[in-house]
Amino acid sequence: MIDLPLASEYRCRVNLDLYSSPACAGLATQAAANRHLRLESLTPEGDALRVRLCEDNYPAWLKLADVEQLELATDIYQAVQVDRATIAARIPAIVAFAQAAMNVPNQYLWGGTVAPDYDCSGLMQAAFQSQGIWLPRDSYQQEAFTQHIPVAEMLPGDLIFFGTPEKTDHVALHLGELEYIHSSGIQMGRNGIGIDVLSDGTADLVSSGYYAKLRCCGRVMTSYSNV
Repeated sequence: MIDLPLASEYRCRVNLDLYSSPACAGLATQAAANRHLRLESLTPEGDALRVRLCEDNYPAWLKLADVEQLELATDIYQAVQVDRATIAARIPAIVAFAQAAMNVPNQYLWGGTVAPDYDCSGLMQAAFQSQGIWLPRDSYQQEAFTQHIPVAEMLPGDLIFFGTPEKTDHVALHLGELEYIHSSGIQMGRNGIGIDVLSDGTADLVSSGYYAKLRCCGRVMTSYSNV
């Protein structure tokens, strides 16, 4: 049993890796320094504790060795409502964040939400969060969170979702003129962040591969709240 208050909220002193199981073998997400989390249990399972991030309500496992990197939060996280007009005004900065992330050495990291290595939805979450706008963590959650729009009506800053007919498994940020920026895994032909085009008439293998998996497009209308 861990000797910490269960009902309290904690702040991460440093960037922390969080895992998909108590074995801590597969990265689920990351918590950047100063993010808030709650303990879901004080009883360890294996070498980990169940936790839940406050900003996106994401469940994961924290290594017991990293508990010392938590401190009691002096304030409770409260989601800030952001309207669409405010989001639209911040899109240039969101795009600039993603482009800056592309311009430093990086590679695709499953579960990555902290620079320099991101997964697809982690890059989207980090880019929007840089401007005070929270998205849900995973690509399929982000698809459900957005307002779906036709491809022909996309604006810069809209999200493009790819996957199977059953579920989305990839997300990208529209830049305009059907170009999009995203963090792509090596199995699709690139290991890291790059820019591709949404078209079936391109000879580029990455672009054509993703186009074949296109599901839908969505617009971020507000900041995520778990209330």
